[in-house]
Formats: sequence, C-alpha cells, structure tokens
Amino acid sequence: MKSLILAGGSGTRLFPLSRKQFPKQFIKIIKNTSLFQKTIQRALHFSKPDEIYIVTNKDHYFLVKDQLGEINADAKIIVEPAAKNTLPAIYLGIREIVKDSGRSTVAIFPSDHLVTMSTSMTEAFSDAEPLAEKYLIIFGVKPTSPHTGYGYIKPGKKIGSGFRVAEFVEKPDHNTAQKYVSKGYFWNSGIFLVGSDLFFAECRRYAKDVVAAFDQPPKEAYDLEEVYGRVPSISIDYGIMEKTTKAVVIPLATAWSDVGNFNAIYSVLEKNDDQNAIIGKHVGINSTDNLIISERLVTTADIHDMTIIETMDAILVCPRSSGEKVKEIVRILSAEKDDRVNRHTTVHRPWGSYTILEDGGTFRIKRVVVRPQHRLSLQMHHHRSEHWVVISGTAKVTIGNQEYLVKQGESTFVPVKVKHRLENPDTLPLEIIEVQMGDPLTEDDITRYDDDFDRIG
Repeated sequence: MKSLILAGGSGTRLFPLSRKQFPKQFIKIIKNTSLFQKTIQRALHFSKPDEIYIVTNKDHYFLVKDQLGEINADAKIIVEPAAKNTLPAIYLGIREIVKDSGRSTVAIFPSDHLVTMSTSMTEAFSDAEPLAEKYLIIFGVKPTSPHTGYGYIKPGKKIGSGFRVAEFVEKPDHNTAQKYVSKGYFWNSGIFLVGSDLFFAECRRYAKDVVAAFDQPPKEAYDLEEVYGRVPSISIDYGIMEKTTKAVVIPLATAWSDVGNFNAIYSVLEKNDDQNAIIGKHVGINSTDNLIISERLVTTADIHDMTIIETMDAILVCPRSSGEKVKEIVRILSAEKDDRVNRHTTVHRPWGSYTILEDGGTFRIKRVVVRPQHRLSLQMHHHRSEHWVVISGTAKVTIGNQEYLVKQGESTFVPVKVKHRLENPDTLPLEIIEVQMGDPLTEDDITRYDDDFDRIG
C-alpha cells in the first residue's frame, strides 16, 4: 500500500499560531510534534518510507524537509506550482506513484488532522483494501457530538465491512446535525483508500477537465506550471466522490479531529487541575477552563473559558466559544495588507531560519540560524548593509573577493552592493545576530549569483 499525504494549503483558522506560510499542519501542538509529523508516523504503519509521497507547494517544501528530518523520516516530495484544491493534488500524487510503481492501492491522508493510531484503524484499512479495486473508499468517523463544522456521510446498503455512500452532506446547522447523528451518519474524515486504475477511470468519467489538463501534450517537455495553468481548482469531494456510484464508507473507530479551531485544540490537549490547557508558562488565580498558548509568561486572575494565544508579534484573546471569528480577524488584516497574516517573525529557509527581533523602519535586527553544512546564496543587496555577529558556532564568510572564518564573539561587516555569502562549515548549528541598515528594508532586495537551492531568478 502506498501513502499520499496532502500538505499544501494555507490555513489561517488558528491565527496567530498559523499563517499562510506556516499553516496548522506544521504547528507543534501535541508534545512538540506537528500534525504533519504525526501523519507521517501514521503512514509508516501502512507503507515503507519509499512508498510515502507528499504533495505540497513551493512555500512549504523546505518546511516539509525540515520536519521530516526532525523525526528521521523520508518520503518523496512532490511540489505543486499552485494551490488548486485536493483533486488536482491527488491526481498529481497518484500519477507519480503509478509512474514509479505501476498500478497501486493508495491511502490518502490530510496532514492537518489529528487521528489516534489504533488497532481499530489498522483493522479498518485491512477491511477496506480488498474493496479498493471496485470502490473508492472513504473512512467515516462515528460522531461524538452534533458538530456543525464537519461534513457528514449518509450510509446506505451494506457492502463488506462498510456501506455504500447514499449521500454526502455539507456542514449542517445544529438541529440538522442532531438528526444526522441520531440516524447513524458518519463524519467525513477526508481519509481515502483508492485503487489507481479505478481512481483514474472515475476521473475520466466525472472530472474530464482535470484529466485533460494533465494529459494534453505541452508545447515542449512536460511542464507542470503549464498543466496547473489549465487545471481547475476543485475538491475530490465535489469533483468525484459526490458524483460516483462507487463510493463506499468504512467506519473508522478511532479518535479524530480536524483541529479546525481553538476549541478543538483545547479538547485534545491535556488539562491541569483547573481544566486549563496550557502550552508555555502560566500562573493563574481562580482561572479555569482556559486555553493558553504562549511563548512568554501569561498570568491571569478570575478568567474562565477563554482563549489566550500569544506569539512574538500578535496576541489573540477571546472567549473559547468565539473561536470561529478568527477567520474574520484574518480577513480584516488581509484587507489591510498586514504581512503578519502571511508569516511569523521566524521564517524558514532551505538553509535554516531567521527570526526578526526588532524592526525599526531603517534598521532591522535578526537572529539567523544556519544548519550544519549549509550556506546561503552568493548575493548582493542594493539598499542595505549588514553587520554579522557570531553568537554560536563558526561562520565561513565571503565578502567581495575575501573569504575567511568568523568565530564566536567576532563580527564582520557587509557593505551595500557588495557580493557576499554566509556558510556554516561545522557539524553544529551556526547562530548569528544580523543588523541590517538601509531604506527601504525589504526581503526582495536581493540579487542571487549562485544558490544551492535553485532560487536564482
């Protein structure tokens, strides 16, 4: 069995924890492990490392690589040139799997859900696998409440260990959700098991425009940018599953959540004696039933049923019951072109990361971390100079025609419009403080001349 993990998207429902360039699947919510990493670990129960494929986008490619490295996992990463919803991503992923291995049975996992790996889940997949050549399998979770944020599946005629799908229904209101629960409907988990031959056949029947976009001969060599310029943005639910007559739902008897809001995070985190769910340091007096996630000390008095989220550049405070309104906050910030919607103060790069410590308009202070045996591009800036102070490790620097080592406690200066490069030749991380001065100070003020990560141009 092959595994296909969907790790694209740009969710902001958990702002300020999540940003467009750091969506919820990469947030380390559970015991310093991200939902993406948990999905990889779950997929390893069904597939060998070289049988796991990940579809993501260029903004998240190196973030995916970093998080794979943190759990000593490996997988094939497929990069989409644009986000076109789940059906094109799945089509692309299964196309790559078949190219590598021929006809295959493929498990499809969202990377932003929290699913408890259990014996019942293994059994559900074992029951589903023999059906996958004849049916498109979707796993349904037995509801624990009349949740209005999930899609539902109405089961029909019994088939094997599952049921023919009688109907897919969208997110209902509370009264309708109660009826669905009482009638034995399932939550739509977004987890699938499909045979590649049947999947492509149903795409040819119901999603001809998707197939045509991938199969139409390009002008020259196969150009994925060109393909994605033609392919429509469409979900697998709308494009295939709601139309096919070959959908079967298999019950999945395990804990599942799409972790779609802060209330969902509260429900899955461990609680202290005051029923507070805490990530970080909290001191409270008469404070109960709160979700508090912070990088700094949070103190509360007489606070109940609240969500308090603090990052280096933003704070969210609201009743736990108002978590869905975060989307409206993000909409307002997006309309104001506030870049905090897009990125954290810590930004991941293929060579490591940087954190903005201070931004003063004409000066900016960063903490830069370069991974062992990695280097930045050979580059030049038109509008800013840079001063580097090594705080940990040893830096190999190139400035103009000079190349030399800068050790802990030492510093060097990069003038404006001078080619330069920072490299970590060591086996331990390199950390520097970078002070930029100039006007304007923008991240796109960079001309690259040589780059290990093909980012020139």
